Amino acid sequence: MHKLRLALALARVLMPDGIKRALYSGRLPQVDGRRIDASAQAVCDLVQLVRAPGAMPSLQESRAQIEMMAAKFDRPTPATVRKEDITLPGAAGPQPARVYTPAGVADDAPALLYLHGGGWVQGSIDSHDGLCGKLADWAGIRVISYDYRLAPEHKFPAGADDVLACYRALVSGETPVRIDASRLAVGGDSAGANLTAALMHDLGAGGMPLPAAQLLIYPAVDARLESQSMQSLKDQPLLPVVRIHWYLDQYLPETQDRLDPRVSPLFSPYLKGQPPAMIVAAGHDPLWDDGQTYVTALRDAGVPVEMAEFEGQVHAFASLTKVIPQGNDALRRSAAWLRKTLGAA
Repeated sequence: MHKLRLALALARVLMPDGIKRALYSGRLPQVDGRRIDASAQAVCDLVQLVRAPGAMPSLQESRAQIEMMAAKFDRPTPATVRKEDITLPGAAGPQPARVYTPAGVADDAPALLYLHGGGWVQGSIDSHDGLCGKLADWAGIRVISYDYRLAPEHKFPAGADDVLACYRALVSGETPVRIDASRLAVGGDSAGANLTAALMHDLGAGGMPLPAAQLLIYPAVDARLESQSMQSLKDQPLLPVVRIHWYLDQYLPETQDRLDPRVSPLFSPYLKGQPPAMIVAAGHDPLWDDGQTYVTALRDAGVPVEMAEFEGQVHAFASLTKVIPQGNDALRRSAAWLRKTLGAA
């Protein structure tokens, strides 16, 4: 019986968006006034059947799950985008990276340094291949996807240190990728957005050149985990709060101050003067309020911010574009903002 339910749930996930809306008509739950999208609900229903409530996977299982989800449910890099695997500096040595260059885009065009999500313990340039390829194609820029070191093998601040080392090398001309800070954006999703915001803090603290823009897709910026959305959505199937706690426990040393701005960038004293930001938030993601609060903090500091709210969406929806069409909407809006902000042709 369980296998049959799984098969039916998977079939529903793969149905066209309009059919899913019809199937769920009148039965889509609301949280704090935000009604979930039908395609997002279908994915939630499938995940609830796959994951045992409250149970945590092993590290290996968790890493395999994110790669599998991306392979099955995300649309791939457009065929016209050229990909090149390289290495870029990290704090403890070279790290894997991948450069995406759309057809007709020069090798010295504006670029986005992209940091993948995955709770600081999983995810890779492969799990985010489709996302980065689409951003490159739709924005008409190069995208440099970077594989920072993961916890728990490399606990904080290893990942943040890698990102800082990579950025410094890129803008100082020490890598094969040619880029100037004034033509470079930095961005990421979830944990990658956290590392992006932490990098802005590090650059401000060190008086180093800032990039031209920052793209934060469902960012995690407050490790207190006490917001209203954390409470209202604590059992959200895609990212239950117990899993966020597990990620942080893997990522942070036991004695680490969780209000350190490199962990919780919301508390950075260097928000003023940061580059223009775009923040994407999903209304059925426990990180919804993180995005809202960070928008307010940046705007209060005088930073221009564009906010893209997808009230019916769930965490990771931008990596599930084959089955959640609004994921493409979020990426196209982000790409249009990058094109405008970086002055891409």
